[in-house]
Amino acid sequence: MGAGLFLIAIMGCADGSTACTPVATMSARYESRAVCAAATNAALTASTEFDYPTIVAECRPVVAPASADRQAPTKRAPLPIGARRG
Repeated sequence: MGAGLFLIAIMGCADGSTACTPVATMSARYESRAVCAAATNAALTASTEFDYPTIVAECRPVVAPASADRQAPTKRAPLPIGARRG
């Protein structure tokens, strides 16, 4: 994957790294997946407060929240016959 913003998600995993649960998201944003991946070891070293047998770091793309103008319109209750809004 090329350009974009990425962040590091810290995952706590059960034995064998099969059942992982997100436990933290690092606040730093990275310009590429490669730069993000290079920072994962430092993120793991700093993440010692979680009580899991295995802790892993994963780079994830930053997803922008939907803006208000792109959200689905709210539904209004139908008006009685002959009534009008506004």
